[in-house]
Amino acid sequence: MIKKNFKNGKYFTRELLSWNATHNNRPMPWKQEKDAYKIWISEIILQQTQVKQGLGYYQRFVENFPTITALAHAEDEKVFKLWEGLGYYSRCRNLLYTARLIVNDLEGIFPVNYENILALKGVGPYTAAAIASFAYNHPYAVIDGNVFRVLARFFGISQPIDCTTGKKLFIELAHNLLDKIAPATYNQAIMDFGATICKPKQPLCIECPLQKKCFAFKNNLVGQLPVKEKSIIKTNRYLNYLVIIYDGKVFVRQRITKDIWHSLNEFVLIETSKVFQLKNIKQDTIYKAIDQQGTLKIIETSKLMRQQLTHLNVSGIFIIASLKNFVDINSYKLVPLDELSQLPFPKFITAFLKDYTVSLNLPQAV
Repeated sequence: MIKKNFKNGKYFTRELLSWNATHNNRPMPWKQEKDAYKIWISEIILQQTQVKQGLGYYQRFVENFPTITALAHAEDEKVFKLWEGLGYYSRCRNLLYTARLIVNDLEGIFPVNYENILALKGVGPYTAAAIASFAYNHPYAVIDGNVFRVLARFFGISQPIDCTTGKKLFIELAHNLLDKIAPATYNQAIMDFGATICKPKQPLCIECPLQKKCFAFKNNLVGQLPVKEKSIIKTNRYLNYLVIIYDGKVFVRQRITKDIWHSLNEFVLIETSKVFQLKNIKQDTIYKAIDQQGTLKIIETSKLMRQQLTHLNVSGIFIIASLKNFVDINSYKLVPLDELSQLPFPKFITAFLKDYTVSLNLPQAV
């Protein structure tokens, strides 16, 4: 379909840039930003996060770490705490690794050319193109979900966006459409257009300046494009936590295995094969090892908590208990209850802490 419609390429770019100049008023703090470091921060945050949610995180990050040197010298725990709630924590680990690499090995100077930017850990073709074009005005086209959608609909591309041939086709088309003189302006325009006009659901086709030559609009295919080949199959995990309090402190450990929530903190974990009630969890070997001679006193059991991740459904309960006699729990350390708010936890646990603040006698800010 591309070859049949490619004659509309110049029209597409011209009308898109015209719309951008006269109607695009989408406010974002990193627009017109030329500092590669800040652009990098914004792009990493937005890799798996919607703009609305990412705005506050971006502002807090650049306020706390205004330069790449400040980020490189920051304590891991502080950085992860600022990231708390964003998910996909490998992004945060990659930020720290890359910041330290640039400061220690590259004299604190962010790479300028596309290939060197792409070589940074956690940076893919989209992010590298965004940094190269926005910071240095290099002619690289960004390809994100918004761009896939806009191009698929306008040019009538039925090739799946998540297959190798489909991606190659979209990349080639995006590069051909790119305004090589003003790549930063063009890239921002097409992403904003996809976010505000050519939206995934309820697109504003009536207001669309590209409507006249849009293949999907003319053929009533807006809802069918773009096409995806693969569907996500989710698995289930059941993570139950013992929130064990001893002498005003609670047992906590950092997750160090390469699993979900790597580098974040958690309470004493009992993972089960299905949803278990308290009576079942009491039969677990971990519970029995801690409850020597009945020293654990159950204070409260939470409702069933749930969290949906991209490839995973997490559910489980939290058991708040007091410990009469100290027991050394392998890999866990005691943390004062009033210091829990300083530790980074996964959303699954912060949701529990928010709901059970009173039960735990925690400060309301948690």
